[in-house]
Amino acid sequence: MQSRNADVREAVKTAGLKLWEVGVAAGYASDSVFSRKLRFELSVSEKQKIFDAIKILREEATDE
Repeated sequence: MQSRNADVREAVKTAGLKLWEVGVAAGYASDSVFSRKLRFELSVSEKQKIFDAIKILREEATDE
């Protein structure tokens, strides 16, 4: 069985980030809220918001 939002989870892992970091950057109130959201398939717009947050975090990491 493939986990829900596998594309999001793989993108976070590939970026070398933690789920909580991405959740905070994407505007979720806490890491637990983000983790609960990942239990169910996200909409395309929610996924895009998360992918944008991953991109920003990666850019910030390379600037340091």
